[in-house]
Amino acid sequence: MKKIAVIGSGTMGNGIAHTFAQNGYEVNLIDINLDALGKGMLTITKNLDRQIAKGTLTELQKATTLANITTLTDLQTGVADSDLIVEAATENLDLKLKIFKDLDKFAKPEAILASNTSSISITKIAAVTNRNTQVIGMHFMNPVPVMKLVEVIRGYATSNETTKTIMELSRNLNKIPVEVNDYPGFVANRILMPMINEAIYSLHEGVAGVQEIDQVMKLGMAHPMGPLQLADFIGLDVCLAILKVLQDGFGSQKYAPCPLLVNMVIAGKNGIKSGEGFYNYTNGVKDATVADKFL
Repeated sequence: MKKIAVIGSGTMGNGIAHTFAQNGYEVNLIDINLDALGKGMLTITKNLDRQIAKGTLTELQKATTLANITTLTDLQTGVADSDLIVEAATENLDLKLKIFKDLDKFAKPEAILASNTSSISITKIAAVTNRNTQVIGMHFMNPVPVMKLVEVIRGYATSNETTKTIMELSRNLNKIPVEVNDYPGFVANRILMPMINEAIYSLHEGVAGVQEIDQVMKLGMAHPMGPLQLADFIGLDVCLAILKVLQDGFGSQKYAPCPLLVNMVIAGKNGIKSGEGFYNYTNGVKDATVADKFL
């Protein structure tokens, strides 16, 4: 595999493009929004500069990485000669199904189609294509250039050959792939999201404040980041979407999202990307909590 297409230039998409390009792959970064593409490339450039500042990257390597990325707004052109296409669009089932129908039409027959979905069924996505043996999940962790894990999700029909190829490819990216089967939330979010939801319930019910809850988990459980700050980092809207997938997929109320989370998302308080979540980021740093507005 030499040519990679990444669909979506948001946080995950630009991180995936950055990672492939830095490891020598030719990358087409595709987004229908030209401004979003510009922001994505700016983020990649800033992250490469951080690597240079830390001494883990040279100026030449930065230039080579950026030269490996081509930005496009046309899906058909962007995926036509790609060996692997990684979809990193919004966590929305209807959108993903539409994208995969189009990818199946535009991509060459031997191309593998992967989704970076954090919870949506790979089997369901594959079912809208005529190549379900070549559809797989590649769930990268955020921030993609830093985090080592790739959850490799096998759909019901995903072939051994496709799985082996993606496992090897992930290792070529200096990642550690872990193969899992296709059930709601896979492994990472099936375990993580109930913990985050329970932390939000603890706040909602007045057990403790935002900073206190995060301190307990950081100091008592050795978590590098508290669950409420982590929810801000992931995006509260994303957390809500994943919990709904878990609730619907398992038919269990134990995955029902906390009303506080629902209210905050309705109010547009989605965490770092909106400037406010359980913490306030409007000054560029994590300030005092604003979640008490919704209690």
